[in-house]
Amino acid sequence: MVNCAIEITGLTVTRGDRLVIPDLDLRVPTGQVVGLLGPSGGGKSTVMRAIVGVQQTDSGDVQVLGLPAGHRRLRKRVGYVTQAPSVYGDLTVRENATHFARLLGVADPQAAADAVVSRVDLAGHADERTDALSGGQRGRASLAAALVGDPELLVLDEPTVGLDPVLRRDLWALFRRLADDGVTLLVSSHVMDEASRCDRLVLLREGAVLADDTPAHLLERTGAADAEGAFLALVDEVAA
Repeated sequence: MVNCAIEITGLTVTRGDRLVIPDLDLRVPTGQVVGLLGPSGGGKSTVMRAIVGVQQTDSGDVQVLGLPAGHRRLRKRVGYVTQAPSVYGDLTVRENATHFARLLGVADPQAAADAVVSRVDLAGHADERTDALSGGQRGRASLAAALVGDPELLVLDEPTVGLDPVLRRDLWALFRRLADDGVTLLVSSHVMDEASRCDRLVLLREGAVLADDTPAHLLERTGAADAEGAFLALVDEVAA
């Protein structure tokens, strides 16, 4: 097993005339929950798309589980959940999970689908079409589809958006169980109070890393009471 699940060196991304990611370096340790935090429009989704190999880049190197990002051998090893639910509306929750299991060549697609649907707490909605579900439920159906191949790395773009506090808590408990089983999770969020649930935090602003540290060390370094205060302190530090 590689020591770093993700290694990014010198990543630069432009969109039109705008420099979105200016020369980014980032390391994500294996087997941890790493939070990618920052305001909307700060480059979080762009970094995640580069990691899963679907983002056009200008320069730099992105290695994932020891292979170039987007390599065909990573298809089953990396699970990706986008901000918008990525499931078929005319299929049920179970049918979606089964379909993705078959695409990944899972030995028993039906059993794998049932397992992940239960894991994301959708067993009671397994036979409902996903276009009839709430936004939060569709998000969890997308997570089930990402989990069905038993990935080593999960890249989750704003997975708790639209969820009530109880579901957010339960989802973070699932993330922790996955990490305890050896899965690496990169979770983006603009909700700063989720920072305390991560092993490590990467604070991103305008495509640049303001900090990459443990929550405890980050608070100690800035003297802030919480992640939001730490982020604002670092913004002020850069501005000064």
